[in-house]
Amino acid sequence: MKKILLLITLAFSSITFTGCDTARQVLEGVNTIYGGAGGLSNPEIVSGLKQALTVGTNNSSQQLSALDGFFKNSAIKILVPEEAKKVESTLRSLGMSSLVDKAILSMNRAAEDAAKESSAIFINAVQQMTITDAVNILKGGDFAATNYFKGKTTVQLTESFRPVIDKALKNTNATKYWGDVTTAYNQFSSNKVTTDLTAYVTQKAMDGIFYQVGLEEQKIRRDPVARTTELLKKVFGSQLAQGS
Repeated sequence: MKKILLLITLAFSSITFTGCDTARQVLEGVNTIYGGAGGLSNPEIVSGLKQALTVGTNNSSQQLSALDGFFKNSAIKILVPEEAKKVESTLRSLGMSSLVDKAILSMNRAAEDAAKESSAIFINAVQQMTITDAVNILKGGDFAATNYFKGKTTVQLTESFRPVIDKALKNTNATKYWGDVTTAYNQFSSNKVTTDLTAYVTQKAMDGIFYQVGLEEQKIRRDPVARTTELLKKVFGSQLAQGS
């Protein structure tokens, strides 16, 4: 069966881009393909993309903000900072594994708390999407939408996440546990370890969010079951009946 991206690629290949009409021409080219089967208008195509991004980011936020959303996801679980790997191995060898485990759990709980803040930020980015943004996503690669979000939300996510994570690290005793970990290690080592735990967990939380958004984008591009609204089914599925 023909995939949506193949259809879009064919549309692009048939268009000659000129000046400021590029966005309009691309959408018209895509619409020409859809028109025969679904009769979709340009606004419907853009609206379908916006719905897709809203669905994907909401799913990501809900999954990662749930209990163990980070902690039990091996792909994004937050572990001790790279510069502190020796700290971890040393303390575990000294029978202090429980202390390290508590620090790791607390960091992941903080990230799960912060993930709740991401949904509104992503929705705002969706609402600001222009026709040009939509064109770039349509003609982009498998992670074009995810990259769009990285460009539009990284600064705001960092500003929003940091105070939430800082508070969560204190509420979950991560700051205390990490302080205990580094204090215990520094007693045995001449190479003292100091880490900005809030900055570290903030970055890892954002990495996890964008990783999950990327997975959701792949589902919507490739899996009909993930298209949860009628417009999504229409935009992403109107050509599936025309098999190859």
